Amino acid sequence: MSALNAMTEREIDETLQRGFRYAYSLTHDRAEAEDLLQEACVSILGASAPWDKAYVFTTIRNRFIDRYRRNQKVLFLPLEGERDGEMVEPRFAIEGWEAPDYLGNGQLDRALAALRPEERETIYLAVVEGYTAQEIAGMTGRPRGTILSLLHRTRQKLRRLLEGEDAAGARS
Repeated sequence: MSALNAMTEREIDETLQRGFRYAYSLTHDRAEAEDLLQEACVSILGASAPWDKAYVFTTIRNRFIDRYRRNQKVLFLPLEGERDGEMVEPRFAIEGWEAPDYLGNGQLDRALAALRPEERETIYLAVVEGYTAQEIAGMTGRPRGTILSLLHRTRQKLRRLLEGEDAAGARS
């Protein structure tokens, strides 16, 4: 029996939702996040690999890195013309959670868009998924001290961006 068959529909849905949010934290683009998640799922199912959160995240991250490297070498042009900037409101499944005021006006989305992909990835894994710095270091292949430093600087940067300060002169 495969690991996927042993999971309930709710567990599968939760893993997919977390996977999408993680992919979105890397790409900050809804369509790209959906594509990354789909590629990861196809890869995992094709290899009969374990269907757990850590493995799904690792597969998504590897696909993201592959795409990034490929995009550095190949110029892709859209077939349907330019896409408008699309604001995405991710689906949060946290009971009793009330969205702060800055979520409604897109301020958080703009602040997250200003972060580098590795900053979004690290803050997502720590804040949303609850991984420790040691676990994030293991997942990303970076030293624990680098993760702690990156988390600290990213939190400060987000705080400045959400308070409306100009982060152009701030060190990242």
